[in-house]
Amino acid sequence: MEDKGVKIVAKIVRFHEPGDASVLKIEDVPLKEPSSAEVRIKVSAFALNRSEVYFREDQYIHPPSLPSRIGYDAAGVIDAVGEGVTNVAVGDRVATYPAFNQGDYGVYGEWAIVPAHAVIKYPTHLAPEEAATIGVQYMTGYFALFEHGKLKKGDCILITAASSSTGVAAMSLAKSVGATIIATTRTSAKKQQLIELGADYVVVTDEEDLVQKVLDITEGAGVEVIYDPIAGRTMETYAEMIVPTGVIIIYGVLDTTPTAFPIFPLLIKGAQIYPYKVFDFTGLPIVNLKVQPEAVERAKTLIVKKLKDGSLKTVIAKQFPLEQVADAHRFMESNQQVGKIVVTT
Repeated sequence: MEDKGVKIVAKIVRFHEPGDASVLKIEDVPLKEPSSAEVRIKVSAFALNRSEVYFREDQYIHPPSLPSRIGYDAAGVIDAVGEGVTNVAVGDRVATYPAFNQGDYGVYGEWAIVPAHAVIKYPTHLAPEEAATIGVQYMTGYFALFEHGKLKKGDCILITAASSSTGVAAMSLAKSVGATIIATTRTSAKKQQLIELGADYVVVTDEEDLVQKVLDITEGAGVEVIYDPIAGRTMETYAEMIVPTGVIIIYGVLDTTPTAFPIFPLLIKGAQIYPYKVFDFTGLPIVNLKVQPEAVERAKTLIVKKLKDGSLKTVIAKQFPLEQVADAHRFMESNQQVGKIVVTT
């Protein structure tokens, strides 16, 4: 794209080697046109995800191809579309969601080009900073809770590491269908905030026995769904807390401690266990995962509907300017936040 013979440049974030937050560099690159089935977005804000820290460190489900872009969640206005794009048009306000290789299509920066199918037209009452938080947390939560977990009114769900952005989003989704929420956090510092965000009960795991608290709360019955990014030693307790034929969704491994998995008692209970990634539904060709288009459309429809009626909330922990993107990553790694970290451009 040119203006009176002068090439337009865009500030983007990428890294040339894996490492700590200091490897993230803001660079000027020529602004490209979208290819077939792609859209270009003038980004107003982007949000951080824990997976991007792992990607930056080369600890992700696929390695970065250096120099690598980074990031899944952004919001802005479409300013160009590639050939064959019919689902959106120039001028549409959209948010991205994880349905692409972030190394190729990463959204950190002033501009982003992404596959046209990987955007959602977000409700007009949301500011771009709020819309940037939608993609990863709500798509991840939707597929886990409703496609796998079949969560419904009257069910009880255990959400571990509930102060993470995905945990907060899961609470909002669960609350929107009338489920009872048991949230966990390591210390009491975030307990009151989790209650304010929708948790019916909060278990402080450094101070309380998780299994006993869950059984006390449920009068010995257990929970219908466990939504867990911790794994490790937490897995030893699954069988004691899940109801017969309940669903356990493991979407992370924050605790890498080698742990004996209680397979026999879980088999007896008939529990369904899903090691889960959002890409199981949205697709990621680089690791041979195919999109499930009908499930994706169900997710988009429900998320937009519930954002419009106010039953889903966006929670921003802290905002940073683009120039402080490395500091934003450091803040994420400090684990101080409740909700999403947003960077404005």
